Amino acid sequence: MFGKQLKGIVLFFLAAACCISFVIAKEQSRQGAVPLFDGKSLRGWKKIVGKAAYAVEDGAIVGTSVIDSANSFLVTEKSYGDFVLDLDLKIESPLGNSGVQTRSHFGGSLHPNKVYGRQVEVDPSPRSWSGGIYDEDRREWLYPLDLNPAAKSAFTVGAYNHYRIECIGNVMKTWVNGIPAAHVIDDLDRSGFIGLQVHAVETKEEAGHKVYFKNILIRTEGIIPTPFPADLPVVNLNKK
Repeated sequence: MFGKQLKGIVLFFLAAACCISFVIAKEQSRQGAVPLFDGKSLRGWKKIVGKAAYAVEDGAIVGTSVIDSANSFLVTEKSYGDFVLDLDLKIESPLGNSGVQTRSHFGGSLHPNKVYGRQVEVDPSPRSWSGGIYDEDRREWLYPLDLNPAAKSAFTVGAYNHYRIECIGNVMKTWVNGIPAAHVIDDLDRSGFIGLQVHAVETKEEAGHKVYFKNILIRTEGIIPTPFPADLPVVNLNKK
């Protein structure tokens, strides 16, 4: 009995330490961070594919799904290499889907008129893979949240959720509302644009749903990697 109690106490303090380190890292990332969205216009962004509408409403970028469209993307005009990205996002319906592209690209002979690159998932469906990492139009799922079931409950549909994304060297980590979600090591794409996705829909019931993005902040200098729980799986795509 004493052993079980001791184990529980140790796990509690490990979880508390993880949360404290995340809060500290979040505050550090905000210091010296640059806004990618001014809250008033789409300056610094461009729409490159798809028919979804993007507009600014009440200090947020709002993407609205439309029927008979490919995946739509609003992307930064600049490319980014190493960065820490913080943003708040909301999706209003469990029928919707979205994501945040990182170090991504557009077009070329292998991806004509398509966006490709690593995406942090926004998944309001019962599958609950928000925070997982998907490789858009290329290798598909790199880190499904079945690898980290504890993170499935972090996301709330219909409310703003805080996403934190670290891309430092060949390491990518994600958090949803402070909960560690995914950890991938991958040497593809050392730089590229950041993008906001509105997923393709096929039915009238799915069309017209909105996804909201605000408080988009990026830091590219003086970055310190945030510790990730040692007991969570790491997907290492560089292993020979």
